Amino acid sequence: MAYKNIICETRDAVGLITLNRPDALNALNSELIGELNEALRGFDHDDAIGCMVITGSEKAFAAGADIKEMQSKDYMDAYLEDFVTSWDQVGQRRKPIIAAVAGFALGGGCELAMMCDFILAADNAKFGQPEINLGVMPGVGGTQRLTRSVGKSKSMEMCLTARMMEADEAERAGLVSRIVPVADLLDEAIKTAQKIADQSRPIVLMAKESVNRAFETTLAEGVRFERRLFQSMFAVEDQKEGMQAFVEKRKPAFKGR
Repeated sequence: MAYKNIICETRDAVGLITLNRPDALNALNSELIGELNEALRGFDHDDAIGCMVITGSEKAFAAGADIKEMQSKDYMDAYLEDFVTSWDQVGQRRKPIIAAVAGFALGGGCELAMMCDFILAADNAKFGQPEINLGVMPGVGGTQRLTRSVGKSKSMEMCLTARMMEADEAERAGLVSRIVPVADLLDEAIKTAQKIADQSRPIVLMAKESVNRAFETTLAEGVRFERRLFQSMFAVEDQKEGMQAFVEKRKPAFKGR
């Protein structure tokens, strides 16, 4: 279907979503998030798609939430409509999502990128949580996901001073997986997503679930969860094919079963 605030397309087995509010540096409003959730949900249920990519423009992934939309709200407005809670659906998708970030990823834009499973950053990327300058704090997981990614000290500094983190620091701190030249960002993101899509679908889903469990439980419980998933994989047809292909020195032909 046609969207107003995003561009949605497929590249082989990759679902690509481009944030498309260029006049507002891709500021995130409720309409855009609604469209984004609908597109992600569609890709998540499409058997032809194995991985998704969210990107923006070379100048801005997303420069933040749309302040004009929220400026007039009072507490009852925000509480009764459960404001920004629908954003959480991005992080609830089963298939992997890669954030391909160039330019500014600030406020809600940084939070959206962190909801994805990992971030590929262009060499011009800048990350930040500048909400303190507006008399508020991050409200879509920024204080939580940023702290888990870069640690208390950097997260506290960024949330209290609005300091931006450039790509090289973001990579050192563990916020992004790696940096690529801005001109190569989308191609590299699609290439990476296609590599994921080429793997066994059920195994990819289980691996994502297991990594995410590391943030939600103790080490002992996480290892136990991982062990049970690992053992269950020996009932998967793709496990038989993958190991047989290795022994026969050929490329596996996974069937997603």
